[in-house]
Parts: sequence; C-alpha cells; structure tokens
Amino acid sequence: MSITQQYLLDSYRARLHGEPGPPAPGRHDLGLLREVRDHRRFRAVIAGRPAHGRLRRALARRARPRAL
Repeated sequence: MSITQQYLLDSYRARLHGEPGPPAPGRHDLGLLREVRDHRRFRAVIAGRPAHGRLRRALARRARPRAL
C-alpha cells in the first residue's frame, strides 16, 4: 500500500468516526529537516567543532589534487 492510499484510507476512517483527518503526506517534511539541521549544528558546537561550513570544506578537500 502506498503512502497516498494509506492517507486516503485514514481520511475515510476519520470521516466515518467524525474525527479530524490526518495531515497530508509530506506536509511537515521541511520542518523536520530544519530540526535535524539545527540538532546537528547544536551537536557540533557541543563537540567543539565548527557549526557551519563543514560540507563546503569537505568538498573543497575532495576537489584538491593529492600530493604523491
């Protein structure tokens, strides 16, 4: 069963019982991603690492040619 089918089934059951329907799939995804990002930044600060710019620095390291 797909996510959309499960959502439609849950909506139908909620309507039958007079309850509020479930939130649409993907409705809270951006908020969740922001929370994950904030938590990772917080953990980095607690560990004494820089809280931002780590991805750019890692990509720059990969792009540099290695000395043999």
